[in-house]
Amino acid sequence: MCTVCGCGEGETRIEGESADHEHPHEHGHTHGHDHNHDHHHPGEKGDLHFGKGPARAHAPGMDQARMVAIEQDILGKNDQYAAANRSRFAQLGVLALNLVSSPGSGKTTLLTRTLYDLKEEIRLAVIEGDQETSNDADRIRATGVPAIQVNTGKGCHLDAHQVGHAVDHLGLPEGALLMIENVGNLVCPAAFDLGEAHKVAILSVTEGEDKPIKYPDMFHAADLLLLNKIDLFPHLQFDVARCMEYARRVNPGIQILQVSATSGEGMDQWYRWLRLNREARLVGHTSTAGTRAAEASA
Repeated sequence: MCTVCGCGEGETRIEGESADHEHPHEHGHTHGHDHNHDHHHPGEKGDLHFGKGPARAHAPGMDQARMVAIEQDILGKNDQYAAANRSRFAQLGVLALNLVSSPGSGKTTLLTRTLYDLKEEIRLAVIEGDQETSNDADRIRATGVPAIQVNTGKGCHLDAHQVGHAVDHLGLPEGALLMIENVGNLVCPAAFDLGEAHKVAILSVTEGEDKPIKYPDMFHAADLLLLNKIDLFPHLQFDVARCMEYARRVNPGIQILQVSATSGEGMDQWYRWLRLNREARLVGHTSTAGTRAAEASA
């Protein structure tokens, strides 16, 4: 179990896999991972994983050296899966983004509005991570964009192995923009690379301006911060300048956009960021001509 947040005793369930398809195991999936291993995957029963910060809770009967060794083993194996995912995305010309936030940030609302607004322009796909239910995946599929639900049970984050399995069932087209909506949590997802090009942190103005210094690992790992629900400014006492200063204190290079998924304010800046990064991914890729032709005729 995770000694930071107490997760890890649930079992992962991925849409499209049979009920008796359990992890860990050996199998012949096509996502380029070597499955001849003898370990539990992060987020599953019997695992330990830890945040990047220096403070670690102690598991009963386990010394610090053993805890560090387990952390390094789990994160090292996750990084191998992430590298395989990254290679696969590069071969397909796919821009993969890891959307991270606390629960209630408006992440799913922002995502569904993005899908509605861009689906006629860009090939889109979504991997949706939640501990239970397919509610958010159902909301996403209602936009007409394909989505795969990953339920992590008591696991508090997605890992690269789960993402690789989900991609197998998603039918990811060349040149697509893949949105990975992580489990709502500002701690553990920061430590787990999924093979994405960028982590995008969503922070609601209802959460307080000090979140970047309370959860520095997450904001240090993110390339972009979307400050969401700015339509609520008139009803709140939220210091935007202080929030941005805190974010840049932990990550001087982070980009910050102010948006409202409800009113639409600032969303054009977000879409411009998406277009620019997707164009950069497509430059020189063999699928570029075919992708653009398909999108032009859609």
